[in-house]
Amino acid sequence: MLPTLNGRIQTRIFMLVVFGGLITLALTPILPGDPDYKTTYLILAAVLVLGIVWELIYHVIQQFRWEKDWPTMFGLITALNEGALVWLLVDLGAVPGIDGDTVPFWAFFIDFSVIWIVVWIWTNGPMRVPFIRWRFFGGRIV
Repeated sequence: MLPTLNGRIQTRIFMLVVFGGLITLALTPILPGDPDYKTTYLILAAVLVLGIVWELIYHVIQQFRWEKDWPTMFGLITALNEGALVWLLVDLGAVPGIDGDTVPFWAFFIDFSVIWIVVWIWTNGPMRVPFIRWRFFGGRIV
């Protein structure tokens, strides 16, 4: 079963809230430039909100593909465009509550990359064990 749009959005929200929240909690104190929790969680929220918009864009693009889905590696590579957009918005000060000059690039890069890789690995592997029906319900959590 291919993940449906609804399933992909639910999975993205679940993964970013659970894994993203825990990883951000653990990484924030050791990130370069000493960003505070408010800043890192606002960035995580921006990734979540923009991620839903990205899912809608990806859904339109996928309609032109024969199998209407991405190869697994595309899910990893989409970190480039999503991360670049979020960093651009953070750097320009377009994320509410964040002054663009206060977030060091490497702090953002490390936090974003670690979360993305952990979520991608978990979603494409171990998640299928505790959520055995997730795959059969089009990726929906609820």
